[in-house]
Amino acid sequence: MKFCKLLVLLLFVTTLSSFAQDIASFERRIQVRTLPNGLTVILMQRKEAPVFSFYTMVDAGSAQDPKGKTGLAHMFEHMAFKGTDVIGTTNYAAEKEVLAKIEDVYADYIRERDKRVGHDDQKVAALEKQWKDLIAEADQYVIRNQFGELVEENGGAGMNASTSEDETVYFYSMPANRLELWAYLESSRFAEPVMREFYKERDVVYEERRMRTESNPIGRLLEQFDATAFMASPYHNPTIGWPFDLHTFSATDAYNFFEKYYVPSNMTLAVIGDIDFETAWPIIERYFDRLPKRPHPDEAVTTEPPQDSKRTVVLTEQSQPVYLEGYHRPSYLDKDDLVFDAITDVMSNGRTSRMYRSLVRDKRIAIQAAGFSGLPGTKYAHLFAFYAFPTPGHTPAEVRDAIHEQIDLLKKQDITDEELKMVKTRARANLIRSLGSNSGLASELAEYQARYGDWRELFREIDRIDKVTKEDIRRVANDYFVANNSTESQIDTAKAAPQQQEQQ
Repeated sequence: MKFCKLLVLLLFVTTLSSFAQDIASFERRIQVRTLPNGLTVILMQRKEAPVFSFYTMVDAGSAQDPKGKTGLAHMFEHMAFKGTDVIGTTNYAAEKEVLAKIEDVYADYIRERDKRVGHDDQKVAALEKQWKDLIAEADQYVIRNQFGELVEENGGAGMNASTSEDETVYFYSMPANRLELWAYLESSRFAEPVMREFYKERDVVYEERRMRTESNPIGRLLEQFDATAFMASPYHNPTIGWPFDLHTFSATDAYNFFEKYYVPSNMTLAVIGDIDFETAWPIIERYFDRLPKRPHPDEAVTTEPPQDSKRTVVLTEQSQPVYLEGYHRPSYLDKDDLVFDAITDVMSNGRTSRMYRSLVRDKRIAIQAAGFSGLPGTKYAHLFAFYAFPTPGHTPAEVRDAIHEQIDLLKKQDITDEELKMVKTRARANLIRSLGSNSGLASELAEYQARYGDWRELFREIDRIDKVTKEDIRRVANDYFVANNSTESQIDTAKAAPQQQEQQ
């Protein structure tokens, strides 16, 4: 068994070594173009099966949500599956007219609802009824789920989207002979977006918030933790949005967000699979060049000021206790970014990691413990976090002290030669795994092209992590893992209220 594991590991290392040393082998199968409207497109030939996968990345996430309208980035993710002016409607001309009326009445409703002086409950109720009646009128034109059904009927699989603090992404796979249909569908939802069933979908999003945050102790802890750790950064706000905003922003707001951020120069598209460059490029250009060219959005965001005191969040809940702490660190562009990745590996990668061996295996005070970078995002300055779930009979304070012991050890002593070697070996193996599917490779190429301006950085990263030293790890731990740069949070388990005795 040990021999087999060693053989697999050697295969990983040998294969990846050839990738890293010969980027030219990938360059022969990859072409990158920027269309006249600014859209960056990556095509890669991979002919193992007659299918292709794509990954559309919009460089806008919840960090770009306007003040008072948190949750808008996530809302547009939902809207992108509602169809276009052709798909999802029985009569778009009539539907469009009603959708415009909905926005006019809703604007009047919100102005009246939020009046601080002269508020009239009867007028608010009348406007709300008129608004909801118009929504019901618009519903008669909707063909629900038609976009998704078209994809599935033509062999599409894995259709989904995701919104994070940093970006919004769309993806699925299709048979190779459906490339033109895909290009039409994918370009159409960005060329002719329709805010169809917007307010119904907004209610769905609020229900997501209720389930994942308001009814979930861990969700509440994470939301309060981020809001405490970040005072000025857009990472202060939750991706799902604050409750008031989810009951306030409009379809007009969502369309304005789209007009500002869903511009071709702010988007990257990767298509990987059984494609021919000669036939694929004309299709891509025909459909995606129709996206209108608009100004690139301002990329400035408020910078989080240096933290100069420890911050604390404590929740008391009738739930599993947990401890979570975070230390501010720079963005992914920082020269020490891969040093933080190395620390993540040493502290948390598998049963040989320091956190597992100490807190879970030896002391048995935690059922799970880890340290990782990237909370809540990575595009801007963010956090390196440590967490642990105590075992029954143990407390957040105990796991906190045990975590701090491991951090102090990292700061005082160099990691071993064997640990550093495994960090670099696993980095190579992880890259191989990420390239194992068309969808995985599409996401990696799009992300690196967008974040660094060159997909080749995906492979060059291996060279950079090879240069990380034991001294780098100890230096970074000492520079960043200090009390005044930290936010500590925990859930303390509340004692259950004594049951009342039944009255005789």
